This record gives sequence, structure tokens and C-alpha cells, in this order.
Amino acid sequence: MVSGNMPIYEYGCSGCCLKFELLRPMAEADGVECPRCHGPAKRLLSRFASFSRSAEGVTAPNTGSGHSCGSCSSGSCGSCGL
Repeated sequence: MVSGNMPIYEYGCSGCCLKFELLRPMAEADGVECPRCHGPAKRLLSRFASFSRSAEGVTAPNTGSGHSCGSCSSGSCGSCGL
């Protein structure tokens, strides 16, 4: 049975570039093996959506840099080593 208190972590494999999620206890968040190539995978910074409301009541998304790579400021995983 899976506990409802375990967070979902996102991981990326530098060997085969697979991105995947796992439900893991906090104490076991690191040291994960890639399910495809069985190489080491590293935990990624998860992306999420954020919204704000203006004084007029208009809701708008808070925008960030728009990069697709969550572990660095680059838009390409080839440049950050993922």
C-alpha cells in the first residue's frame, strides 16, 4: 500500500535522456536508477504553474524564463549535461 504522504519526484537520466517521475519517501529521493537503461538518474527541479490576480480581478499566469530544462538556465539538455 502506498502512503499518501510520499512526494512525487521528477528525474532525468543523462545516459538515455529519459525523464520520469517516482513516488518516493523523502529519505530515498536520491540514488535512483533509470528504468530504461538502468544508469544513474538525477533529481530534477519540478516545474509548476503559478497565477496571480490583479486589483481589477483579472487572473493571469506568472511567467518565468520559459526554458524547458529544469536543472539549469539553458533551454537544451545537451548544454547542461542532463
